[in-house]
Amino acid sequence: MAEKKKKFGKNLFVAITLILSISILLYFLFTMGGGIETLARISKTLRRSWLLAAVLAAVSCWLLEGYEINLLCRHLKSGWRFSDSFSTGMIGFLYSAVTPFATGGQPMQMYTLSNMGMDTGMAGSVVAVKTLIYQVVMVLYALLMVALKLHYFQTSVTNFAFLTVIGLFTNCIFIAVVVLFIVSEKTTDRILRSSLSLLHRMKLCRHPEERYRKIHSQLQVFHDASKLMGNSAPLYLSVMVSTVLQITLNSLIPFFIYRSFNMHGASVTTMVAAQVFVAMVSAFVPLPGGSGGAESSFYLFFSLYFGATAIFPAILLWRIITYYANIVFGGVFAYLGSRMQRMKRFQ
Repeated sequence: MAEKKKKFGKNLFVAITLILSISILLYFLFTMGGGIETLARISKTLRRSWLLAAVLAAVSCWLLEGYEINLLCRHLKSGWRFSDSFSTGMIGFLYSAVTPFATGGQPMQMYTLSNMGMDTGMAGSVVAVKTLIYQVVMVLYALLMVALKLHYFQTSVTNFAFLTVIGLFTNCIFIAVVVLFIVSEKTTDRILRSSLSLLHRMKLCRHPEERYRKIHSQLQVFHDASKLMGNSAPLYLSVMVSTVLQITLNSLIPFFIYRSFNMHGASVTTMVAAQVFVAMVSAFVPLPGGSGGAESSFYLFFSLYFGATAIFPAILLWRIITYYANIVFGGVFAYLGSRMQRMKRFQ
């Protein structure tokens, strides 16, 4: 009975998440002038080859996610199969999409890898290293885009500097703390305790000891992961290169949608930069999938190219390809995985 209630609660949460996200999307489409009319007009002249390119880019991102997980898994367990890594990646996409701040993806990937026969410590190491590498690459990618396109976006997008500084600063702090903890656990402990004590005195942290234990346990995962993985530069470099390609393909999707609308003139690098900034801003929205924040930031950055009316059909297609598809296909893999686990129990 308890298990059924828990399962019902999970399904209800996913349903509420989807309803909320779709409602926000439909609100944008129906209430902002000309969205539906423009969608009907564009659908008649849509260049399907460019739309197919957008879909293939999304699928390639799924495959690369599986490839990166597989590289790390095979480093610890030589006989690990790509199909298991791909399934783990898809389940991660699903739970990242339906949980606030995408916090459910990594724990579910660890759980999935453990269910597939990997030691719990190894599973945690794979997910921790994968997460850290992604964060490092994303920050470096964003810094490169800022260097290339800072002046353009400062003059074209309201509050661009504020949004960028907040996004980069937060990610850099996360990376710095994790790396420092790996290098010197004692130094990080002292800094962490001092920071929480200061925040407590400023009335910004009510339970410093509880917060310390929670943060310390999370950092310990990365510390243990670095020990288990070892100093394998070729491995980390391979995962980083694949992650660069993954972020690039994901960032090209808005450009492919733009070309599918028979639009010309926008620079590829500028649109890639815009999508990187959208991803950074969306990450700070507490709703599942960055709902509301993702659409708003896409509008903020891409209305420059799509125009006042075509931007809403563009948002619809972008969210279907990059968000709803993750939920649908991730759900398929989660269902197949649970069925296989049940079959193993009965064998």
